[in-house]
Amino acid sequence: MIKTLAKCVREYKVASIITPIFIICEVILEVLIPYLMADLIDNGIDKSDMDYIWKLGLTLALVAFASLIFAALAGKYAAVASSGFAKNLRHDMFHKVQSYSFGNIDKFSASSLVTRMTTDVTNVQNAFQMILRMAFRAPFMMIFAMVMSFRVNASLSWIFVIFIPIIAIALAIIIKCAHPIFSRVFKKYDKLNSIVQENLHGIRVVKSFVREEHETEKFKAVSGEIYKDFSKAEKIVNFNMPVMQICVYACILLISWFAARLIVYGDMTTGELTSMMTYIMQILMSLMFISVIMVMITLSRASAERIAEVLNEVPDITAPESPVKEVADGSIVFDNVSFSYKGDKNKLCLKNTDIKIRSGETVGIIGGTGSSKSTFVQLIPRLYDTTEGAVYVGGKNVREYDLDTLRNSVAMVLQKNVLFSGTIKENLRWGNENAADEELIKACRLACADEFIQRMPDKYDTHIEQGGTNISGGQRQRLCIARALLKKPKILILDDSTSAVDTKTDSLIRKAFLEEIPDTTKLIIAQRISSVQDADKIIVMDGGMINAVGTHEELLASNKIYQEVYYSQQKGSAEDE
Repeated sequence: MIKTLAKCVREYKVASIITPIFIICEVILEVLIPYLMADLIDNGIDKSDMDYIWKLGLTLALVAFASLIFAALAGKYAAVASSGFAKNLRHDMFHKVQSYSFGNIDKFSASSLVTRMTTDVTNVQNAFQMILRMAFRAPFMMIFAMVMSFRVNASLSWIFVIFIPIIAIALAIIIKCAHPIFSRVFKKYDKLNSIVQENLHGIRVVKSFVREEHETEKFKAVSGEIYKDFSKAEKIVNFNMPVMQICVYACILLISWFAARLIVYGDMTTGELTSMMTYIMQILMSLMFISVIMVMITLSRASAERIAEVLNEVPDITAPESPVKEVADGSIVFDNVSFSYKGDKNKLCLKNTDIKIRSGETVGIIGGTGSSKSTFVQLIPRLYDTTEGAVYVGGKNVREYDLDTLRNSVAMVLQKNVLFSGTIKENLRWGNENAADEELIKACRLACADEFIQRMPDKYDTHIEQGGTNISGGQRQRLCIARALLKKPKILILDDSTSAVDTKTDSLIRKAFLEEIPDTTKLIIAQRISSVQDADKIIVMDGGMINAVGTHEELLASNKIYQEVYYSQQKGSAEDE
């Protein structure tokens, strides 16, 4: 875990290294001050030597000023190093997530990844800054102060040495008890984020069904669990302060008692007592800071482990060492393909699939809910890998291709149409970032989107809200189809992506495809038979298997499933009329 996170320091190594150096310089000077003070008291003030007082007073002022400068520099570079470290963590996590397959993302969930990139990174950033400063300051302060205190009076110095094991044992117990709770609470943060994300995404549904109170109760339940866990963890951690205070006050009382007797018998000077008390406070405060650091590390350890999980996750879909860089054509072959989202051969959702599709063909795919239509097409651009068998595109196994090459040759319009905040032009150029305005207009005409864009006040410069909430579902679908067409793909997959448009528009889109992109292989998943009845072939899927393949006329004459769907839709249309 530490090795994984350390790689994210990168260009901030210098700041991370010089911060402890400045801290050590500050500590050395700070430890010298009590020693110089004792000398000033014993040889200057007690002897009324003004020259010595001025000389040593000036030295003390310079030492204090230098210590302040080192402290300021340490604070500056610690902030730079920790902020840069957090920036790199977020960058590396986001970049890693971009390489994930759908299977990797399903493993973590979107809400969990958001929590890891925000709350967890902040926790680790705070811990890193504290480690750079306090984790070096406290131990060095304790060591240097102990050396100086033994130099002043060794017999008194052994008093606080006795308390160090007591503090160490107490800290170990606190950390052991608190860490599992902190680990558990961050998983509940994921659940809380999921509830918030789901609620905001579906806020129209929540309001239309008057379920605000139900959603509030769900939020309160998880929030209450987080409160209970954090309260329990904080109660355990708070035992740290009473233990530290008992040890500190016990040390002060014992040293004051024995030091008073030594002064009475003339074995110790007033200056030595003053410096000794300062060194004791420095040592005990260092121990207190160490305990705070350990608590912070305990809190951030759970976050660090969660971040390392994301960075160490191995994408289950990668390109081969010498990938194929060109897709010859849009032909598709499924060779005895079976697939399971869990990778379990006993829980297959697509079974023993064999099909050959020639380049340029239009293929319709129909089937009931859960018949694995979407799973079938998602294997073509290798969004998932087959559990058994192989998928071939352009005569090559999809596993042989460079991923970018393969996916740039396959355009998909998924069931859930996603548009991003920005103008219509910016959204369309996801398909081709260098597309000219004429190309955008042509693609939109093919997708029957140009007509409603032209009616908008700003036309192609119209701003789209996040998720496309300021346009209708049918308009979103047509923009997504246009975006896919701009890729000029060899294979175009429409996954039920004309469900929100009327039958006339659907027909116009299919006609445009036939006339304008005849060499592109087109796979159309649809619920309406009218959307696929003109296809070169139609695949009927049932229970994760191909039930039948044929033209509209062939299936209507021989396939029960196709007949049932067709006649039910015909009956529904007749009733509507």
